[in-house]
Amino acid sequence: MYAIVEIAGQQFKVSKDLKVYVHRLADKEGDAISFAKVLLLDDAGTITLGAPAVEGASVEAKVLQHLKGDKVIVFKKKRRKGYKKRNGHRQYLTQIQISGITLPGAKKEKAAPKKEATPATEEVEAPKKKVAKAKKEETQE
Repeated sequence: MYAIVEIAGQQFKVSKDLKVYVHRLADKEGDAISFAKVLLLDDAGTITLGAPAVEGASVEAKVLQHLKGDKVIVFKKKRRKGYKKRNGHRQYLTQIQISGITLPGAKKEKAAPKKEATPATEEVEAPKKKVAKAKKEETQE
């Protein structure tokens, strides 16, 4: 099972127990967080595509640590002009571990059979009354 989820403005393909580096999150180390913007779910070959997100689906994760990424050197030069600029950057990152993926309707499945059971009993009673009326009409003729 995997999901494509949007975290801090970027999309990631995640599965259970996967460690992911994302842009710095405001949560503290050790906090459990949930992401509700799940764009796609794959459950053993059954794909659910959101428009734009899957309703009721969420991804739970735990913040492991905050750190800085590798240094990236930005060097600009214009030849024959004597122009050189050197700049560096280190991105602030958060490492998270995915603890689980919640499917949509996990809580709703328990309530749905009760709603379906009541109309089914009404449908069974209704044809019996119609049959009884039809038999009365045949006996009267």
